[in-house]
Amino acid sequence: MSRPEVPLRKAPPQTPEGCLVTAIRLPVRVVMFVLVLPVRIAWDALAACGRALHRTALRPAGRVLGTVLGAALGRLWATLIVPAARAAGAALAWLGRELLVRPWSALWRHVLAPAGRRTGAAVGRLLRVLVATPLQWTYAHVLTPLGHALTALAHGVGTGCGLLGRRLLVLPARRVYRKVLTPAGHAAARLARGTLALLAWLGRCLVAVPARALYQYVLVPLARWLLIVPAVALHRHVLTPVGRALAVAAREAAAGIGFAWRAAGRVSRSVFGFLGRLLRALFVTPFVWVWEYAVRPVWRPVARVVRETGLAVRAALVSVWASVRQTRAEIRRALFGGTRTPDRERPLEGRRVP
Repeated sequence: MSRPEVPLRKAPPQTPEGCLVTAIRLPVRVVMFVLVLPVRIAWDALAACGRALHRTALRPAGRVLGTVLGAALGRLWATLIVPAARAAGAALAWLGRELLVRPWSALWRHVLAPAGRRTGAAVGRLLRVLVATPLQWTYAHVLTPLGHALTALAHGVGTGCGLLGRRLLVLPARRVYRKVLTPAGHAAARLARGTLALLAWLGRCLVAVPARALYQYVLVPLARWLLIVPAVALHRHVLTPVGRALAVAAREAAAGIGFAWRAAGRVSRSVFGFLGRLLRALFVTPFVWVWEYAVRPVWRPVARVVRETGLAVRAALVSVWASVRQTRAEIRRALFGGTRTPDRERPLEGRRVP
C-alpha cells in the first residue's frame, strides 16, 4: 500500500544572491541527488520490511509467547511454589520454636533467672560490707579534713605569691612600657613613615614617569603598527572573503543534501507505491476475488452441514452416556438394595441438549 505523498517544504524567502551562489547550487544539488538516492531507497525498503515484519510476525509471536509464559508461570506459582513455600515456612517455624525458643525459655525461667537473683543479692551484700562501708568511713574521717587543710594552705600560698608577683613584676613592667617602650615605638613609627614616603617619591620620579612615557610614546605605537594594523588588514582582506566563501559552500552543501533527501524520498515513495499497487493487483486482488466468489459460497453450506453433524453426534453421545449411567444405577440397586439415586446419576430426561 503506497504511503501518502508529503509535499516538499517551501524554502523561506531569501535576499538576492550573487552569481557565485547560483553557479555552485545546481551542480551541488545534482551530485547530492545522485549520491543520496540509493541511500534513501535502501532506507525506505528497510523501514517497510521492518514494519511488515513487526506487524505480521514479531507482534503476534510476542503476544502468544507472553500468554503461554504467563499462564505457565502463574500455574507453576499457584500449584508448586506457593504451597511449597508455605509448607517450608510452617516447618521452619515449628522447628525453630521447638529447638530454640522453648529450651531457652525454660533455661532462663527455671535456671538463669533464680541463680542471677540469688547471686546478685549475695554480691551486693558482700560489696556493701567489704567496699562501701570502709570507703565511706575513710572519706568522712580522713579525706574530708585533709582536703580542707590543703585548701586553706593553697589559698594562703596563692595570695602571697600573687602579692609578691604584683610588686616585683607587674608594676615595674608597666612603668617600663609606659615610660620607655611607648615613646621609642612612636619615634620608630614616624621614622619608618618618613623613610617610606621618601622612597615612594624617589621611585615615582625615577621609575614610574619614565616607564609611563616609554609605554605611551614608544611601545603603544610600535605594537599598533607591527601587530594590530597587519592583523586588521589580514582579517579584512583575506580571512573575511575566505570565510564567506566557505560559509556559502557549506550552506549550499547542506541545502543540497536536504533537497536531495526530499527529492529521493519522493522518488522512493513513487517506486514503492508502484510496486505495492503491482503486488496488490497480482496477488491480493485475485485472492480476494477467489475468496469472495468461489470459496465463501461453497464454505457456508459445508460449515452448516459440519455444525449440524457435530450437534447430532453430541446429542447421540449424551443419550448413550445417560443410558449407561441409568444401567449402572439399576445394577447397583439390584446388587446392594434400593437406594436413592443421586442427582448426578439420574438420567438426563427432560434436559435440553445443546
